[in-house]
Amino acid sequence: MDTKRTQNGVDTVTRHTRKGRQGVDTKRFSASIVSALPAGTHTDPAQTGLQLRVRATQHGTSRTWLLRCKFQGDETRIALGHFPATSLDAARGIARQLREQAAKGIDPRRAFQRRIARPAPLPGSATIARAADRHTVEFLASEFVERHVKPNRKRPEYVQAQLTKDVLPQWKGRDARTITPREIIELLDGLVDRGAPVAANRLAGTLGQLFKFGVHRAIVDSSPVQLLFRPGGKERPRERALSDDELQAFLADPQACCRYARLQHVITVLLATGQRRGELALARWRDIDLDEKTWAIPPEHSKNGKAHLVPLSAFAVDEFRGLKTLSASQWVLPNGRGDGPIDAKLLTRGVAKCQQRFSKAGIAPFALHDLRRTCRTGLARLKVAPHVAERVLNHAQERIASTYDLHDYLDEKRAALDLWGAWLRGLSRG
Repeated sequence: MDTKRTQNGVDTVTRHTRKGRQGVDTKRFSASIVSALPAGTHTDPAQTGLQLRVRATQHGTSRTWLLRCKFQGDETRIALGHFPATSLDAARGIARQLREQAAKGIDPRRAFQRRIARPAPLPGSATIARAADRHTVEFLASEFVERHVKPNRKRPEYVQAQLTKDVLPQWKGRDARTITPREIIELLDGLVDRGAPVAANRLAGTLGQLFKFGVHRAIVDSSPVQLLFRPGGKERPRERALSDDELQAFLADPQACCRYARLQHVITVLLATGQRRGELALARWRDIDLDEKTWAIPPEHSKNGKAHLVPLSAFAVDEFRGLKTLSASQWVLPNGRGDGPIDAKLLTRGVAKCQQRFSKAGIAPFALHDLRRTCRTGLARLKVAPHVAERVLNHAQERIASTYDLHDYLDEKRAALDLWGAWLRGLSRG
């Protein structure tokens, strides 16, 4: 590199490039000069290590910002973006920030958010790959799942699905210490923009726990999750309960509303018992005693972690018998291979696919959880005491009540569900 003084007294730096010696006034590096630089690699004297690589391409000229630096003895070049999308000032700012992080012992190759589209893994992946670098997002996610989520969550696969679908594809390879509050906001805004505000709220909670865990485990120094409001806004509770007219329209001819016989039995069982779709999806036939008219839900399947014995009305028993004729598996609702339970989400999708049929019968759109609300509302209309109705649904009781009242209320629950079952059978007969 040679320096010479021109007639007007301005120093000019001359560099060797692939096309020979080129005179470039780098002392006055500006956007206009950068846009006119010829093919080759040009160093910005105003920012240590910042380079612009200019190449001729089939569609014109490519101008790529690079940061040349060393980290732990290894020399590397990091692509920072393309000019003019990444301006000169922006490139200098990124280069300065990465060099500062390298001085703190953070690998600059893992500290930059690259705008590269990566295919997202399938939601609900069984495992999250564990990275060797203990500061990467992958390492943090794997530690979080193994040491916190699995021991404390009844359904860890939900958190795994959030991370593998919405987090890791965006920050793969990143040093978790370099994630900024602004990047958290942009990630959550992306979910809101694609029409998933509730998912954004749920992910915000998971990210808060993830980085809090990272602080606890000394993987990160502080949490970038500094949200003051829910990213998806305030959630309105659902208030949907099927009316008697809608129930009668379904029960009078469930086959006309459902594409498959199994789905009509699923809907009717959930309606008659008031239990959750996930609890039915995980049920085995050993849990169902059709002679004693009971359904035993083990603690690992219930939301509150407590075992729950559901008395079955004669109406519910008939529906379970209908399901038994369709199942040759130990599972009440086996998957396609018959070697495991069905994914509960498939039941929800099945209802969604039948919404046109329901609408034709005069039934407005509903979700499976609305059947649980319908059951609870029906019990109230039938004058079932609230504390009994709540125990039918296995809702958690107040702390004092759950501590001192150890009665199982089995007889009371049976009377309530028999009353509700008789009401539903009456509707089915018109």
